[in-house]
Amino acid sequence: MIDWSIIEHWLTYQENSPLLFTQRYFWVFFALVMGGYSLVYKHTARRNVFLFAVSLFFYYKTSGFYFIILLFSTVVDFVIGWAIYTNKVKWQRQALVALSILVNLMVLGYFKYAYFVVDFLHDLTGIELTVINSFALWTNQAVGTNFVFEKILLPVGISFFTFQTISYSVDIYRGHVKPVKNILDFGFYVSFFPQLVAGPIVRASEFIPQLHQPYQLSKQRAGLAVFWILNGLLKKLFLADYLAVQFIDRVFDNPQLYSGFETMSALFGYSLQVYADFSGYTDVAIGIAMLLGFTLPKNFNSPYKASSVADFWRRWHLSLSTWLRDYLYIPLGGNRKGSIASYLIVFIFFVMIALVVGNPLLTLILSGVFALGSFAMRYSPVVAKWVNTNINLMLTMILGGLWHGASWNFVTWGTLNGIGLVVYKNWKKVSPWADKKKWYNRAIGLLLTLSFITFTRAWFRAPTWDGAIELLTKITNDFGMDTVAGVISGNWKFFTVMLLGYLIHWIPSRYKTQMQDKVADAPVWILYVLVIVSTLVIYQILSAEVQPFIYFAF
Repeated sequence: MIDWSIIEHWLTYQENSPLLFTQRYFWVFFALVMGGYSLVYKHTARRNVFLFAVSLFFYYKTSGFYFIILLFSTVVDFVIGWAIYTNKVKWQRQALVALSILVNLMVLGYFKYAYFVVDFLHDLTGIELTVINSFALWTNQAVGTNFVFEKILLPVGISFFTFQTISYSVDIYRGHVKPVKNILDFGFYVSFFPQLVAGPIVRASEFIPQLHQPYQLSKQRAGLAVFWILNGLLKKLFLADYLAVQFIDRVFDNPQLYSGFETMSALFGYSLQVYADFSGYTDVAIGIAMLLGFTLPKNFNSPYKASSVADFWRRWHLSLSTWLRDYLYIPLGGNRKGSIASYLIVFIFFVMIALVVGNPLLTLILSGVFALGSFAMRYSPVVAKWVNTNINLMLTMILGGLWHGASWNFVTWGTLNGIGLVVYKNWKKVSPWADKKKWYNRAIGLLLTLSFITFTRAWFRAPTWDGAIELLTKITNDFGMDTVAGVISGNWKFFTVMLLGYLIHWIPSRYKTQMQDKVADAPVWILYVLVIVSTLVIYQILSAEVQPFIYFAF
C-alpha cells in the first residue's frame, strides 16, 4: 500500500519543515532535480523552464502560498523592464524606474515594516492599530488554506528577491543589460532556488547573460562544487549550530544568569556563528549552482581578517554592500556631495527619533544639531565638504541596517557601523598605525575591528534595544574575572571550537586556494571519500534540532 500521507507531506507546504540545505529531504529533492535536469540540460529554453518550475516548488515548500508574491514581482518587473527599454522619453523612463522601485518597496514594506510603522504611529499618537495579513486572509478564502491572518508573517527571502528585481529595472535604464525576452526565463532569474531565500543577491547583469549559455561542467568544476557544498555544510553544522547550542543561545536567552566574561564570550562566539551560518549557506548555494552550470557571485572574503571597519565592509556580505553602493550610495551623491534626498532623510530620521523618544530635551538637542549643522555648512566650506563626503555613507549604513530588520535595534546597528566608517575614514589620515605593511599594525587593526564589529552585534542579536544595553553593561560592570578559569574549563568544548574556527578563518588565503585546487583536481574516488567522511562527521556532531539559517529572517 502507498502511504499517501507521506507523499502529501513531501509535496505540500509544511510550516515546521521548510526545505533547508541541512535536511536530508532537500538532498533527495536536489537528486530528483538533477535527474530531471539530465533530460533537459542540453536545451537552454527547456532547462530554464524546468529550473523555474522546481524553484517555484522550492519556494512553495519554504513559504507556502507566498510564492504568489514572488510571481507578482516577476510579472511587474518583467513588464516594466520592457517598457523602460522601448520608451525613448527620458522622464517617462525615469518614471517607470521609480514605479518599479515603488512597487517593490511597497511589497517589502507591507510584509517587513508594517509593525514597525504601526508601533511608531502608536508611540507618536497613542492610536492602537490592528495589523491584518490581507494576503493570508484572501488565500484562505480563495483556496481554503488555514494561514494565520491576525498577524503578518515575513515571507522568506523577500528582501533578497525584491532587491534583485529592483536592480533589473535600474540596470535596463542604465543600459547595463537588455530585458529578457521570455517571462519564464526572467522568472527563473528571480527565483533560482539555490540563492533565492538567503542570497547572494544576484544582479541581472551578472546572471542574465548565463541564461542562454550552453551547460558546461568539467571534472574540475564539479570537484570545486563539491568542495563548496561540503565547506558550507561543515561551517553551518560544525561551527554555527554547535556554538549556538553549546553556549551562545543559553547566554542570550538568560543574560542575567551569566557573568560579563560569559556574555563577552557569547558575543565573540556569535560573531563567528553568524559568519559561519550565512557564509555556509552561500557556499552551498554557490556549489549547487555550479553543478547546474551557473556561477553565483562571491559573497564573503574572510571578513575577520579585516584591519579596519572599511576593510570589513569590503569583505562582508559583498552582494549587499556593493548593491547598496551602486543603487543607493552613489545615486545619493556618493562621497562628492549630499543631495536633497540625503538631507530630507536625515531630517525625517531626526524627527522620528525625537517623536519616538518623546523627550523635550532630546528634541531640542536634535533640532539644535540640525540647525547648527545647516548654518555651519552654509558659511564654512570646510564643514560643508566634510558633511557632504560623509552624510551619504552614514545614510547608506543606516538604511542597510534597516534592510536587515524592522526595529530600532537594526537602525542602531547600522548607525554604529556608519559612525565606525566615518571615524576610520578621518582617523586614517593622521593615524600613526596606518601602515598596514607592518604585521603588528595589521594585528592591532584586526583586533580592534573584530572587537568593534562584535560589540555592535549586541543590537543585532538582542531582542530589544534595552537588551543590547544590558549585555554591554554586564561586560563592563560584572565581568567576573575570578570566574574566568572555571567558565573556560566548564565550557572547554565551546572555547576549543570557537578558537579553532577563528584560527581556520585566519589561515592565509593562498593556502585555502591551494586546498580548493587540490580538491577540484582530486580523483573522483577521493571526492566520494570526502563526501562520505564529511557526512559522517556532520551527523556525529549534528544537534538534535537543526538551527534555522539566521538570514532567513531577513
